[in-house]
Formats: sequence, C-alpha cells, structure tokens
Amino acid sequence: MAISLAKGQKVDVTKTNPGLTNVIVGLGWDVNKYDGGNDFDLDSSVFLLNESGKVNSDSDFIFYNNLQGGNGSVVHAGDNRTGEGDGDDEQIKINLNAVPANVHRIAFTITIHDAETRNQNFGQVSNAYVRILDGGSNEELIRYDLGEDFSIETALVVGELYRHNNEWKFSAIGSGYGGGLAALATDFGLQVS
Repeated sequence: MAISLAKGQKVDVTKTNPGLTNVIVGLGWDVNKYDGGNDFDLDSSVFLLNESGKVNSDSDFIFYNNLQGGNGSVVHAGDNRTGEGDGDDEQIKINLNAVPANVHRIAFTITIHDAETRNQNFGQVSNAYVRILDGGSNEELIRYDLGEDFSIETALVVGELYRHNNEWKFSAIGSGYGGGLAALATDFGLQVS
C-alpha cells in the first residue's frame, strides 16, 4: 500500500524498502476546461543537485532535450505533449545505486511550456501528482497529490529524493514559481540564455 504524503512531509524510501535500487518517478496532471486557443504542454524536468543545492554542470539538468544524466543513472522516458489519457504523463527511471556520489538531491519539477506567451498557469491545471514506484514490481510506494493551491505559477518543484545517512528519502515540496523553467534553472545554478 502506497504512503500518501502531504506538502512538507518526508519519508524513507530505501530504509523501508530494503534492496530497492531501481525506482520509477511518475508525474501526472490534467488540464481544466480552457478556451484560450492554445494547447497545454506540461513538461517534467529533473535537476541533480550537489550539497549546496546547485547543479554541477549542464548535464545535471534532465529534460525533453537531454534525456539522461548522472552517468546514465537517471533516464527521462520522453516528452508527452498532450497529457491525454490516464496514468503517468511522464516518467523518470532512476538507478539509486548508480547516482554519482556528488549528487545529494534529485529535484523533480513540472513546468508549462511557453506559459507566458500562451497566457497559461497552474491555476488551469488540476490533479497534479508525483509518485514513486518500485522499478522491479511497478508497485506504487509513495504518492504526493499537489492539490489546487496554485494560481499564477508557471513552474512547480513537486518533490525531491535526497540522501540521508546512506539511505534515500523523499520530500514532498509542492512549491510554485513564476518565470517558468528559466527561473527554476537559474535558481538551480544553470546559466540561461
């Protein structure tokens, strides 16, 4: 049975699941009825962060144009441009044992592509969630439903896996940002042109 988290909660991942090495992080969302004339394209991205909360290089930013990072330990399954259908809209596969030692946190984000141009924000999105599955059995271990707390934001940090005493834990963050992916990337230490 999956552990359901609320914003701000933290939970052990590997300590309570001995032998767990491969996980799948699934992210999903629905778009509310909307007649702005533009399609919604939401994207999940992953930032591999060092102890100071910054990426070590551009290759630590995993998204639809860079599907692998951490020496192949983190693999994005690809961009879903419509979000149609049930289940996860996008997935990231992670081999926890292979994540480089200089990566202390793995942050998961959802952004709205071209949000400013299209006049879109997370007030128009519902049922956003992140979940962690056992990569071997596909059993859902952890789930965090983000709720409807957002209005003008164009980017969300939904949660992060982080190292603690040689184990991996998950933190349900649920923080919204304006400025979309560029603002997030800058906060995480990337130079955005």
